[in-house]
Amino acid sequence: MNEGVRGVILSGGPASVREENAPIIDTLSLRGKYPVLGVCYGAQLMALQGGGKVQPSKTREYGRAMLTVKNRSDVFMNHVAEESQVWMSHSDSITEVAENFKVIASTHDVPVAAYHVEGEKTYGLQFHPEVVHSVEGKNFLKNFVYNICGCAGDWTPGSFIDETVEALKKQLGDDQVILGLSGGVDSGVAAMLLHRAIGKNLHCVFVNNGLLRKNEYEQVLDTYQHFGLNIHGVDAGKEFYKELKGVTDPEQKRKIIGRVFIETFDAKAHEIKDVKWLAQGTIYPDVIESVSVKGPSATIKSHHNVGGLPEKMKLKVVEPLRSLFKDEVRLVGKALGMPADLLNRHPFPGPGLGIRILGDVTEEKVRIIQEVDAIYIDGLKSAGLYDKVWQAGSIFLPINSVGVMGDERTYEHVVALRAVSSTDGMTADWCHLPYEFLGKVSNDIINKVKGVNRVVYDISSKPPATIEWE
Repeated sequence: MNEGVRGVILSGGPASVREENAPIIDTLSLRGKYPVLGVCYGAQLMALQGGGKVQPSKTREYGRAMLTVKNRSDVFMNHVAEESQVWMSHSDSITEVAENFKVIASTHDVPVAAYHVEGEKTYGLQFHPEVVHSVEGKNFLKNFVYNICGCAGDWTPGSFIDETVEALKKQLGDDQVILGLSGGVDSGVAAMLLHRAIGKNLHCVFVNNGLLRKNEYEQVLDTYQHFGLNIHGVDAGKEFYKELKGVTDPEQKRKIIGRVFIETFDAKAHEIKDVKWLAQGTIYPDVIESVSVKGPSATIKSHHNVGGLPEKMKLKVVEPLRSLFKDEVRLVGKALGMPADLLNRHPFPGPGLGIRILGDVTEEKVRIIQEVDAIYIDGLKSAGLYDKVWQAGSIFLPINSVGVMGDERTYEHVVALRAVSSTDGMTADWCHLPYEFLGKVSNDIINKVKGVNRVVYDISSKPPATIEWE
């Protein structure tokens, strides 16, 4: 490692330290040389290599747990409540630790929820402090980064913008750059940063895959044209429907949507002269969730910005947001002067409604779920709930249910509503929306959307579920 390293954080991951091909590093070579914090898998690896034992959990913990601090005098526990909610995601547990590993916090089911190695600046956490659902998580991280590693913590959105714009100017010069604009926060903030750096040399392409929200294509084009961006719209819904006809497997749908997008985008790009760079709104969770299972993280999603286009178009890639999480991207967008209604838009999957329609995709199903989603999202806004939810969406289920409308028996579609709280999408908890709201929006959907006679609400958290159903 270089001399500028102030500390090391060993992250969590999907593997088990007990597996033959588990990712392994020599943690003993780091301990004592640097401050070290192990999180989940990282904590288990250090405990195992330090002479402890890791075994399958008697009770797997996914989601909320209540942490009790055992040693409040440790500097790692500064400003941390004696009891607080944390977020667990593991199927193994540390069952024994070496004598110099001192337990400093526990939960009801996990005796070794946090430890400190005596005589070292070495700590381990079985839970995830980096997610919003660990209430004291930021305090744990601040204590490690500031008090133990001695870092300053002087990052600001303004400094990020200044440094990134200058770096983009040097990197890109007078070259022409093309960017696939989705209408979401990530690609929008990336576009604004690039626009500030290179102006009209940035060419934004917005592809309508026919799987967007109601009226989204027209609204996005209008919004970014007002910002002065050089934007090109391509309405290609018919091509996507044709390729998706009869396809039900979610991964196959993702790949088809990705392929047709690449083909459409590439065709438009060839109309622009001398393009040398492909810009993408990739953020850090995209990178993590797209890594091969043979690397340190299991592939959770196959359709991300991070693959496909560069190989097809033979362009160099520029990703100005690659190191940021979603909440940081929003802070940068705010500092760039972007309006709150755009920055606070809920995340929307790249494959769009194609993965919110379980089973095959048809124009009629898209029409139905667009109408359902519009009622749901407008309802959240009218009730003052939209900004309290990190992501909300509607899912078209591949089942029909019996209903009664008037004096007639019906056999129509079922839709599910989803709303979660999160900061970065890596973990998420379902939102406890008021019963009165859920009742009203369900009634509105059934009354106004022909073909739907039942609405259900998803109360699963991530993990073990994912935010999207496919």
